[in-house]
Amino acid sequence: MELASMKPIINALGKLNRGKRTHAALVLCAATALALPAQTFTTLLSFDSTDGAGPQGALVQGTDGNGYGTTAAGGASNHGTVFQITPTGTLTTLYSFCAQTNCTDGELPTAGLIQAASGYFYGTTSSGGAETAGCLGCGTVFRLSPSGALTTLYSFCAQAGCTDGYSPNGVVQAANGDLYGTTVYGANGSTDSEGFGTIFKITPAGALTTLYSFCPQTPCTGGKNPFSALVQATDGDFYGTTGAGSANQTIYRVTPAGKLTTLHRFCSHPAPSGECPDGSLPSGLIQAANGNLYGTTTFGGANCVTATQLGCGTVFEITPGGTFTTIYSFCAQTGCPDGAYPYAGLVQGTDGNLYGTTGGAGQYATIFRITPSGVLTTLYTFCSAGGTCTGSEPSAALVQATNGTFYGTTYRGGANFTCPQGCGTIFSLSVGLGPFVEPRPTSGKLGAKVEILGTNLTGATSVTFNGTAATFNVSPSGTYIATTVPSGATTGTVQVTTPSGTLSSNMPFRVLP
Repeated sequence: MELASMKPIINALGKLNRGKRTHAALVLCAATALALPAQTFTTLLSFDSTDGAGPQGALVQGTDGNGYGTTAAGGASNHGTVFQITPTGTLTTLYSFCAQTNCTDGELPTAGLIQAASGYFYGTTSSGGAETAGCLGCGTVFRLSPSGALTTLYSFCAQAGCTDGYSPNGVVQAANGDLYGTTVYGANGSTDSEGFGTIFKITPAGALTTLYSFCPQTPCTGGKNPFSALVQATDGDFYGTTGAGSANQTIYRVTPAGKLTTLHRFCSHPAPSGECPDGSLPSGLIQAANGNLYGTTTFGGANCVTATQLGCGTVFEITPGGTFTTIYSFCAQTGCPDGAYPYAGLVQGTDGNLYGTTGGAGQYATIFRITPSGVLTTLYTFCSAGGTCTGSEPSAALVQATNGTFYGTTYRGGANFTCPQGCGTIFSLSVGLGPFVEPRPTSGKLGAKVEILGTNLTGATSVTFNGTAATFNVSPSGTYIATTVPSGATTGTVQVTTPSGTLSSNMPFRVLP
């Protein structure tokens, strides 16, 4: 199979037909990239299809200090891979999908991975899985050991009428240890029988419960067709977005029990010329240290509006209570030096700023930094001067590793042309931020087990939770610390004292009652 529905925006706006495999080709951006003097950009790897092609999901740092991710195509069967990459760019393919007859192990993994407290990685495939009467593979949830042993936990559309949904968007592990996610289609039907998507819970052992089915009534006041994963906020609820149709794009909150509240409806007050000043086609959300949620929209906003172009995208902020603010509209200057079409979500750096990418082709593809109040700085422009792209169309959120450097992927471009227009890349960007530690999970009760990720932790002499000392063990690799939430701990910063100095967590650790 060739790369299926790989252009992210087309993938979001299109449909994955039941029982069908869709095909598309990669496109090359012919240019080179220039970095601003204060930034250090490095292309770590160019995919060549044999090791994967077209990464769309964000990377995740493992407890061993390496990065882990997926490609939607390429690999031994050309149906996608799971890979490991070292901070210096050595890649190992851990698993190639469609290794089983009829792709019962899944195919087309477009979402990133998570690493659970057990050490296993969890993820989803958009198609493949066990065949049912209604679907020749509607996606899976899988578990993968660090050595690459894959277990398919669930194949979607296992219920009549696909009431359990199909085409999942990835999972997140909640504080209770279960996994939560969304499916683009399935459940409540429509005139074309595709359905409007679901929110589900699945145990690490594979028992799935559908918590919510979108569009239970007409009109779809709760939105329909979620194209992004969930995020669990500090209040314990989950937040996400829906993306189908100008009247059905929303930001919502859903409780672990499945009660959904719509917080914002995009384009509910379109401008006379037809554009959506608050944005259109929202990405996934993150919660920042100030407690508010941030995201991007691929289209809409105040700029680059013509008879055929309805905005170049936005960055927005929304409070957990639903107060919405557009903090930036892209293409604010002639020629769009600030980029356009931010398909991917954001990440908050240890400096308090938000970092993200714009996903347009050519000079519209950038890496940017934006303050929570909306002051944007373009840090890097892909394909800006002519020659071969160092990558094109970054479609996944960045991740900041505990060494302080940001890592990301591009869906196209790169140095290898096994794919017609480049198979994509993995890159790093250093902006001068120092190392830190990252507790995983980010919340827990007193006595709960916690792993603290870091760099060069060997020789650590103390670990504290908001000033309360904890007992701990440093891994032989020095890349993580095993500990428990100490008695008397309160919500606040986790700190680790090492021979090189004291490292603080990037986000407060929340102590649960």
